Amino acid sequence: MRARASHLRFDHGAALRVPPPGDARNWQTLWTWLGEDACSVAEAAAVQVRTPEGPVVAHSGDWIVLSVSGDFHVAHTVRTCDA
Repeated sequence: MRARASHLRFDHGAALRVPPPGDARNWQTLWTWLGEDACSVAEAAAVQVRTPEGPVVAHSGDWIVLSVSGDFHVAHTVRTCDA
């Protein structure tokens, strides 16, 4: 069965960065890629991703990786804290 030309395909080992809040195009790509393995989070620019370790929240700037096993993993970026 052939996939439609408009259907996005991603290989295992692919990674997408969580975009900033105003980047609608890349948010749409991220939601399409994650499918049912993700849900939105009330805070801005965050997504909850289903991983083998359980649900993980990824914020803008974090990387979401699709491993060879077919599981998603989240690589968090370093965040500065307000003092």
